[in-house]
Amino acid sequence: MQIIYYLPIVTTIVAIFFSSEVAIRYRQRKGLHLLWWSIGIVCFGLGTLIESCVTLFGWREMFFRLWYITGALLGAAPLAQGTVYLLFNKKLAHRLAVSLSIFVIIASTFIFLTPVDIPSDGQLTGKVIQWKKVRYFSIVLNLYAVLFLGGGALLSAWRFYKQGKEYYHRFVGNVLIVTGTFCAATGGAYARMGHTEVLYIAELIALIIIYLGYRINIKTK
Repeated sequence: MQIIYYLPIVTTIVAIFFSSEVAIRYRQRKGLHLLWWSIGIVCFGLGTLIESCVTLFGWREMFFRLWYITGALLGAAPLAQGTVYLLFNKKLAHRLAVSLSIFVIIASTFIFLTPVDIPSDGQLTGKVIQWKKVRYFSIVLNLYAVLFLGGGALLSAWRFYKQGKEYYHRFVGNVLIVTGTFCAATGGAYARMGHTEVLYIAELIALIIIYLGYRINIKTK
């Protein structure tokens, strides 16, 4: 079981390569959806980097607070915002981006202010937060991610499926992104129940699946 706690190191390495690819594509194409995706993958990678630090150096209060912000709050929401820019008009996307940013700032402030308990097992879990209602922020952001990242990819998959064999690769790519999104959401749900080891496995699998979906989507015929 101990090897599971080293999985975030691998996930961080994958996130570095993934975010670099998306950032390069953003510099080439300048799409705001690519910028948000790049930010999202960086945040995801920072979360797993902190998980790696906890494995290597032990639990620290600051590690926990930063992990909760980068992982629980920002682990998928920026990716979802990128999909919003891809699927909706810019005016609506800008409004949602501002609302999302304000929400994250407020949530992060509460995360820094709430007292926390020291976990007996030294693992990262939201259960250590003493102001229990603060954890609702992450639930809202996870729902936002599932709705727009998972739901947006599902909608795109259906649209490409209807367009025939020429776009079949994009159908497959979006199905993979949907699968990865729900895999990450499942890991987050287990983490809220205190099963951090399930989160570490789900994070790695989800990121790899989403990366494969991204690569298939940008593949040219």
